[in-house]
Amino acid sequence: MLRRTLLPLAAVLLALWLWLGATPSDGPVVRTALVMGTLVEIKAYGADPNRLDTAITEAFAEMARLEQLFSAHLEQSEIRQLSAARGVRTVSSEVAELLILGQMVARRSQGAFDMGLGRLVALWDLQSESPKVPSGEQIGAALRGTGPESLTINGQQVKKTDPALQLDLGGIAKGYAVDRAVAVLRQAGVKSAAVNAGGDIRLLGDRLGEDWRIGIQHPRKAGEVMATIALRDRSVVTSGDYERFFEQDGRRYHHLLDPRTGYPARGCQSVTVIAGDAALADALATAAFVLGPRAGLALLERMTDVEGFVITDDGQRLVTTGLDGQLQWF
Repeated sequence: MLRRTLLPLAAVLLALWLWLGATPSDGPVVRTALVMGTLVEIKAYGADPNRLDTAITEAFAEMARLEQLFSAHLEQSEIRQLSAARGVRTVSSEVAELLILGQMVARRSQGAFDMGLGRLVALWDLQSESPKVPSGEQIGAALRGTGPESLTINGQQVKKTDPALQLDLGGIAKGYAVDRAVAVLRQAGVKSAAVNAGGDIRLLGDRLGEDWRIGIQHPRKAGEVMATIALRDRSVVTSGDYERFFEQDGRRYHHLLDPRTGYPARGCQSVTVIAGDAALADALATAAFVLGPRAGLALLERMTDVEGFVITDDGQRLVTTGLDGQLQWF
């Protein structure tokens, strides 16, 4: 028996996006848009609603521009063209910056994070109406040429070690776009704002003198919050096996694929990472999930200015030392 589940974006957004306490008198201005296949909400506080609205428009425009660079599906995107290229290719500064960050996380996680899984992602095709488990032979072929050394990056010059390598930035690009949206808001003079791209959250400043209080989705109870945390000027990203998955013969097959095996990673229900940048938190959440509970938590402990927690496949909570005591559990 096969059961396919794509958790509704509205439910994810509700569970991950809590605003607790009294509403400040100034603002907010709140707008949503569909970018990178995800419902994005931008909320900004300030005394001038027109100025906030203009800044939000510019932030959404920046995210849409980056989608044109990073998408694995749009024909003219730089990532699609890089996947099709042979030899050295010159990329934009944004693509180079993102690839360098991704390669750093790939090496720090010993390959648990991998941007070269385009063929594997297409093979599993969890977005289709009838996904199915690929054969071992198909998975082996899709993994050829992947790994931390699959790309050589020199400035804006990029070369794939294997010409057949297909890139997919699904584990990092959304976080990068959130970071850029916040940069646009900051440049426009906004001091209090939050950007949420389907659960990839970055906070600009505080909430007019108060902490932002963020709720974390329960990985087994759709629409319910598992924990909350008070933060300011930080990013929060959660990766979970509940986001895109199907069930076959009583087993859950989800979108967080292990580059070492080609199959969905086992051992975790979800991983939440708190860091300064959403792009780094995005990649680390994927890497820690793939590594499994103990090794994943150890990776987060080794990273500077990064905290997080892991929910294991049997529901245990593992929390980094710097985050211990800061979470309110439900």
